[in-house]
Amino acid sequence: MRVLAAMSGGVDSAVAAARAVSAGHDVVGVHLALSAKPGTLRTGARGCCTVEDAHDARRVADILGIPFYVWDFAERFTEDVVEDFVAEYAAGRTPNPCLKCNERIKFAALLDKAIALGFDAVCTGHYARLSLVDGRPELRRSADDGKDQSYVLASLTADQLRHAMFPLGASVKADVRAEAAARGLAVAEKPDSHDICFIPDGDTRGFLDRHLGERPGELVDDETGAVLGAHAGVHGFTVGQRHGLGLRVPAPDGRPRYVLSLEPVSGSVRVGSADKLAVREIVGRRPVWPSGTSLPGELDCVAQVRAHGGTAPAIASIVDGELVVRLTGELRGVAPGQAVVLYRPDAGGDVVVGSATIALTRS
Repeated sequence: MRVLAAMSGGVDSAVAAARAVSAGHDVVGVHLALSAKPGTLRTGARGCCTVEDAHDARRVADILGIPFYVWDFAERFTEDVVEDFVAEYAAGRTPNPCLKCNERIKFAALLDKAIALGFDAVCTGHYARLSLVDGRPELRRSADDGKDQSYVLASLTADQLRHAMFPLGASVKADVRAEAAARGLAVAEKPDSHDICFIPDGDTRGFLDRHLGERPGELVDDETGAVLGAHAGVHGFTVGQRHGLGLRVPAPDGRPRYVLSLEPVSGSVRVGSADKLAVREIVGRRPVWPSGTSLPGELDCVAQVRAHGGTAPAIASIVDGELVVRLTGELRGVAPGQAVVLYRPDAGGDVVVGSATIALTRS
């Protein structure tokens, strides 16, 4: 096949591209310039998509003997990921920018351009397994539980997955690094990127403050309605948050308080005890089915609400076009704006059934 390898400059995408070459595909490497003003150097594992990353990707392409290009996606990335991120926080929701980047940049903008140029597939360094079963894509967790990225890929459509390649799905990270070293790739020991790529200093609240300014409001006790403090904007909080609340009054029982809900119109942040974070039902909007098949009725499944962790057995169904997930146990700190991803338990809990954006929760 003609394969476009998305090369971030890290070890995972480098080995994924190398494996595509070794498999006999006609491979072209591309690095996505996602910032109009990329930093020159990384700070350890902070940030990505820097000038240094582009150079690292080019050096890998040279060793692999494949053509290499840098494509400018900065404007699209700003509109579809960064501005969406800011708008979601302003609305009192907690978005997942990595999921949005996969959905709108790597497997929408990039894939669309690749197909238009005659490529058959886009290859990335994501840790997830992908296969065709009876002609339908089947997205599964990776062999490396600690690196699994099926959650942030679960918003991809069946058509997008038919044009995707994830060569690292059956590997663990240690083996990927060892293979990179054996192939003579200088990125073999390069640190993984952490945090949000467009917030390299890790200060999410500071980033949002700069974009949204102060939007004063009150911290309110969910049970009594008493005002416990003031804040500069609901964008500084997320459901389930415990630290950095700035409460003036300690709880009568001495136990910590948590953020229970955000009300962006009134500016109220409601706080309460940990037991009030318990969620037993999740409603998700805009459901996506990676296999191309919606739920036939009620489905016993495993629901996941965070990229790593936050899983519980559940029964899922479609009600008036929305995904309703009734948990047989409970989860805590489930934030609107994140994704709920369903996995099929009869396949060891590792096959993705579908996903949706969390709109609301019920206890």
